[in-house]
Amino acid sequence: MISRRRPTPRAVAAAQAAYYLPTSIAPFVSRHGFESVTGRKRDWWLVLTVAALDGVDGAVLIAAAARQAVTTELRFLGAGSAAGLAAVHIIYTARGRIAPTYLLDATIQLAIIAAWISAREG
Repeated sequence: MISRRRPTPRAVAAAQAAYYLPTSIAPFVSRHGFESVTGRKRDWWLVLTVAALDGVDGAVLIAAAARQAVTTELRFLGAGSAAGLAAVHIIYTARGRIAPTYLLDATIQLAIIAAWISAREG
């Protein structure tokens, strides 16, 4: 029988932060670079708002992981943020409002949700 180890909440928080922090900084570093990957944006303020909120999520998750203090509330923050982003990316890609590139991010967000669901202490 194959034994699969479940990730710890600390590992999931750290992994999600490792993804959220660089992706949240990207639009602030270079609009041109960001749009070359994700497509042209009409409402740049919205991109920056989402990036700022994702950055805060990432900072909170990495701080909790570093302190070994991943609470139930932080698990909801991580899974809830990932669920919200996945839903928006899937819906608005299907409607043709955003680039299909966002489906890659939606897939990553769904993997994050699965990791939170399977995470166990010890």
